[in-house]
Amino acid sequence: MTPAHPSNPSAPTPKGHQRRTALLDAAERILGSAGGAELTMRAVADAAGVRLGHLQYYFPARSDLLAALLDRVLTASLARVAALAEAGGAAEDPADVLDTLLGDHDDPSLVRLFTEVWAMAAHDEDAAGAVRAFYAAYAGHVARFVLGRSHGLDPGAAHARAEVFVMLMEGASLFRSGIAGRAGAVTDAALRRTLLGLLGPPAPESGAA
Repeated sequence: MTPAHPSNPSAPTPKGHQRRTALLDAAERILGSAGGAELTMRAVADAAGVRLGHLQYYFPARSDLLAALLDRVLTASLARVAALAEAGGAAEDPADVLDTLLGDHDDPSLVRLFTEVWAMAAHDEDAAGAVRAFYAAYAGHVARFVLGRSHGLDPGAAHARAEVFVMLMEGASLFRSGIAGRAGAVTDAALRRTLLGLLGPPAPESGAA
């Protein structure tokens, strides 16, 4: 049986939760601005304005800190996807869903953060496992959205569409954010047409039979 510890509390106190959140805030700032190589325990403690021992009370090792940070970043992003994909069903216009998801590419800090997460996943199997689980869940939400709009579509085909959608969206983030390229009207129009085709038909007109 694993003993209770602040890095994995079963019932954290409000103050403990607040302190843990502040430490993760500092770690996220470092990861997004300086990269994973600079995400040391000492750097996080300094950025949070606490002693190293305080940080180690909540996260005994760097691996514990990274696991908690990845969980927070990926869970927050997945919650946004889930809310979009599950809320509207057949009444939700795919264009509105797409606009919201593409809007994330306009947040340079978010794109940089995910770029660093991908880089960590390339060298750390634990990080890679978390990222694979995130994208599997992401594709699952999109597949359910597609099935809700395309009646009679085979579930396997819907999931394949969803996986391609996720691949294009994540690759596009690099080319639309300024990291590997810049967004342009012509390429954006082509990208939108492709992505909308994967999501399914547009929402019915108001008052349509």
